[in-house]
Amino acid sequence: MMSKSRPPIKGSNMIIGRNPVEEALESDLELDKVFLQVGTRGEFEKLIRKACQKKNIPLVVVPKEKLNSFFRGNHQGVIAVASLITYQKLEDILPQAYEHSNHPLFILLDGITDVRNFGAIARSAEAFGAHAMVIAKKGGTLITEDAIKASAGALLRLPVCREQSMSQAVEYLQDSGVSIYCADLSASEPLDQVDFNMPVAIVMGAEGRGVNPDLLNQIKQRFIIPQIGQTESLNVSVATGIILYEISRQRQLSNTQ
Repeated sequence: MMSKSRPPIKGSNMIIGRNPVEEALESDLELDKVFLQVGTRGEFEKLIRKACQKKNIPLVVVPKEKLNSFFRGNHQGVIAVASLITYQKLEDILPQAYEHSNHPLFILLDGITDVRNFGAIARSAEAFGAHAMVIAKKGGTLITEDAIKASAGALLRLPVCREQSMSQAVEYLQDSGVSIYCADLSASEPLDQVDFNMPVAIVMGAEGRGVNPDLLNQIKQRFIIPQIGQTESLNVSVATGIILYEISRQRQLSNTQ
């Protein structure tokens, strides 16, 4: 009796096997990542690597056990993940944001890998009027069905820009007149004392690690979210919601004056 293969991991859109992945790379289908089994050699490895480089798709070399955790059938050493959304380009979104508002608002996510946090942040970003979320091609979470569910569908409405690197995105926004801020426990200026009535981008780092130190060096404007209790820090999605609320509050107040 043949054993049943385990289906692809829940909450993803996986393309499994050599021919299907090749066809996906040759098509217009947008891919989040390609996972290739370590030790793969020959023409197939060269083809996949070259195609990923050409289309700027992250290629992740992983052990067989990692691929097995996704799919226990005959994956042939390669699995691609199709995107469930259409990514935007920051260079296209920023001019549109300036057309619709004097004060564009962007949320930059540095290395956030938790699907629920990612979805919750998108939900708050869309609810409080952010013009887009920005992620890097490498180091973040995949936008899966679970992420979309956690966002209450906001990821289907809010533009998501996937850039080559977060550092390049920050530099581009700074050169375009956008002020870059991040929350920092060592900062002295409270959140509610920062004037957000200007073009703003907020950088949020991963749980535990925070914003990458090299990226943090690019960000000169920092604030702290005042806390009363003894808990060291807030969950990143909660912190983002608080920050977005304060930005929205200030801007609404400014519009009524």
